[in-house]
Amino acid sequence: MRIVEFGAGTLRFLEALPAHAPETGFLWIFLEREQLETDLPQLQRAAQSLGGSPLLDLHVKDLANPAHPSRYDYTSIYDLVVFRRLATESEVQQELGAAAPSRLAPLGTFARVRTRAVGFVVFDRLLITVHPGGCFAARTFIERYLADALQAEGLSASARSRLPASAPDLMLRMLNMMVDSYLDLRKALSAELDRWQQELLSPRNRSTDWAALMTARNALHALDELCEEQKDALQEWLDAQTEQPAPWLNQAELDGLLARARDVVEHVERVVHHVRRMEHGAEMAVQIHFSALGNRTNEIMRTLTALTAIFLPLNLIAGIFGMNFEFLPLIHAHDGFWWTLGAMSLIAVVLVVVFRRKRYLARTGAR
Repeated sequence: MRIVEFGAGTLRFLEALPAHAPETGFLWIFLEREQLETDLPQLQRAAQSLGGSPLLDLHVKDLANPAHPSRYDYTSIYDLVVFRRLATESEVQQELGAAAPSRLAPLGTFARVRTRAVGFVVFDRLLITVHPGGCFAARTFIERYLADALQAEGLSASARSRLPASAPDLMLRMLNMMVDSYLDLRKALSAELDRWQQELLSPRNRSTDWAALMTARNALHALDELCEEQKDALQEWLDAQTEQPAPWLNQAELDGLLARARDVVEHVERVVHHVRRMEHGAEMAVQIHFSALGNRTNEIMRTLTALTAIFLPLNLIAGIFGMNFEFLPLIHAHDGFWWTLGAMSLIAVVLVVVFRRKRYLARTGAR
């Protein structure tokens, strides 16, 4: 468990919990989910002494659940936000192991989409975050804010201006970074989906990896539901802050906080819109693929029907002269065979010309 104190434009690491929260700042306590059970007594004491209320047992279970969906809940003292972020490459490889699909495989990026739950408990002067092991979110903010400053005196004025002003502000910054990872992911998913659509609609394509397609569609459905949960959780938190703002926030701080929250919600909405557009594009590509297959089948059947129609009168002539009658016209003539062959050729040529003019034998698409 790590403790960081933000206050008066400075920040510093603390070795132990202080007796009370800073008057002009806040404390950030972050720990990994695997340590939650061990550090829970100390965490509850911090929540009671610094926040004013211990964590409810139900909320502790939510924080300890790695599969918990994104949600928002509250008490009269603190807010609880659970947000699912994208798993990193190392986390995906660790989860899937040898079964992890390569990014070079068809739609391999979709099969590698995994998420992790991060919990936020927001008090007036205290922020508690529970992360999966090795979470990049906490590490990134530590590197951003604390790399060159173990004590407050080491911070420059520009660094101080970038520090979060409150516990909700820090939470929103972390959420914004997590949402940005979804925005970055959409570029890779869109590029891979475009390549797959081009291969699917190529006339030379003779095989389709339908298992990869189903994996991609399931991933898009899961992302859609995930983003909807994120949007609902953030919107509920935003509505609560709008209706019942913290009394210690002045109007300027409140306006800045709400603006940042609306920005995060807008980013989530962009992800939802893009995911749904990709879903629609994938479904349209499949429909066009089957329409193209049906069109090619119709062309083949049309060509075979035209060829059958060309040879039908020729078969009729051959069948007539193959009858077992003693007296048939041209049977005993020296040039009867050539007259019959010429007539059959003339009929075939005329039918070919007629069918081509009617476009029964024309090519309507590239091969």
